[in-house]
Amino acid sequence: MDFLWVVLALGLLALLVLPYNALIARKNQVENAFGAVEAQLKKRRDLIPGLVAAVQAYMAHERELLERLTRLREAAAGAATPEEEFRLEEEVSRLLREVRLRAEAYPDLKASQNFLQLQAALAEAEDAIAAARRFYNQAVTEYNNAVEQVPTLLYARLMGLGRKPVFTLPEEERLPPDLGRLFRG
Repeated sequence: MDFLWVVLALGLLALLVLPYNALIARKNQVENAFGAVEAQLKKRRDLIPGLVAAVQAYMAHERELLERLTRLREAAAGAATPEEEFRLEEEVSRLLREVRLRAEAYPDLKASQNFLQLQAALAEAEDAIAAARRFYNQAVTEYNNAVEQVPTLLYARLMGLGRKPVFTLPEEERLPPDLGRLFRG
């Protein structure tokens, strides 16, 4: 009879510990994935000053766009929350696309070795950001499922854990660029 009680006690303990540990593992995976996204975003932000410097000589009348890009880069680096950082990085992405599209009007710039290297580095950084974003979103989805499903829902509530935001693509990134809008006065 004592053996049965030990087995029941161990089973009950497993029912209490396993969901808790699974929730903690998912929470930590989200933090790890967010760190990966942040690292890639920082890598891209570090490339922006070089891009701005390379483009400024050719695109003097595009100064406002380049200054906005620089200000956004600094704001994104100092964002207080993941949500704010994601919002600012979406704007950085939009402005980087605009810079690349406007650069098409400058043949000398397009042929510049420095610009070509920066463009390749930015493309590589964008690919790495996309991969990190997918990893983060998968981790967040698993975490959000755990936070909302029984039995881990009970632990999540006790620990004050709630849903985390996914890193979504802004609507304008889903649409092809409007080249005419970029060159209108």
